[in-house]
Amino acid sequence: MRKTELPRICVGVDLHKMQFTVHAVNEETGEVALTGAFKTDNQGYYDFCKKLHTIEAEEECTIELAVEATGNARYFKNKMEAEGFGVLVVNTSKFKVITMSTKKTDANDAATLAFYLSKDMLPQSHLCDQTSEEIRRMLKTRSILVSSTVKIKNQIHGMLLGYGIETTSAQFQSKKKRQELINVLAEHYFSQFTASSLEVTLNILDDIYAQVKKIEEQIKEMTKENETVELLMTMPGIGFVGATTIASYIDNIERFDGDFKKFSSYLGIIPSVHNSADTVRMGHITKRGPQELRTAFVQVAMGIIRQPQNTSEWKLMKDYQTMKISKGSGRAIIALTRKVARIVFAMLNNKEAFNPELMKKAI
Repeated sequence: MRKTELPRICVGVDLHKMQFTVHAVNEETGEVALTGAFKTDNQGYYDFCKKLHTIEAEEECTIELAVEATGNARYFKNKMEAEGFGVLVVNTSKFKVITMSTKKTDANDAATLAFYLSKDMLPQSHLCDQTSEEIRRMLKTRSILVSSTVKIKNQIHGMLLGYGIETTSAQFQSKKKRQELINVLAEHYFSQFTASSLEVTLNILDDIYAQVKKIEEQIKEMTKENETVELLMTMPGIGFVGATTIASYIDNIERFDGDFKKFSSYLGIIPSVHNSADTVRMGHITKRGPQELRTAFVQVAMGIIRQPQNTSEWKLMKDYQTMKISKGSGRAIIALTRKVARIVFAMLNNKEAFNPELMKKAI
């Protein structure tokens, strides 16, 4: 973070949706250079930056800011860096001083960040690049839409069951089959509105399907030259959506320095550890990483399980079957997921496509 040997003004920023509170101190003297609150609009940012530039000129110093990772932290960081100020985004999961404070106010939180920044004791949070963030948002939108289709289908199943008509998911797969459902319901003559109600609900389902397809096409356009996505899709069990999710949340495999422990910790698939004297207890997985990424890896593991014709002879699948009997399917799937993550990590680190011949060896 340090740019030069000039004195450093450390600024803690407690950032919220409508405003941000700041506390700036001189690293060497500890003197307070600036305190106050500013609105998160153009005028607020302008006033804040103007004060920082004034301090920078008067004290001949460099200015660095610390802000906790929040929804608008990236926007704040971009604004400040455009003005020439360094910004450290704090990893809140590793910095509990503020959340555990007995006197928690915006001013105190900002002062705490400024103090620990001056001591270079703040854990930094990784921010993905802009493209990866946009892909993540589109994937989340897609996930919301897909969840909506499930709820709508369940609603239709329940509605038709109420009329004595049993249905299956296969009956929603095409327009022809959905029209057959409407016709069957109309023939029962419950009321003149019954079939039309189902038709409206099915039309909503069609609209959502169309939007999901549109989002997927946009994501494909954004990732058409993404080598990581292409590499991931060489592995059985990883489709386009899964590959895109994994690629966008990993962002840059090099940031893990070739250390699988760092990678698995980021995924949240390592067991929690509880030590007391000579006793060591291993608990549930930490689940500290992005839920979307962890879910994607679990889905890859499930995809491998569903392909016994291709994967039954793999060493990790034999281990899975053995562990499933002794420990149960839940633990067996997590263990399989961890092995899948190790394979993916090796593929991305070495930039090598999936090699099924290696699967007959120990992982």
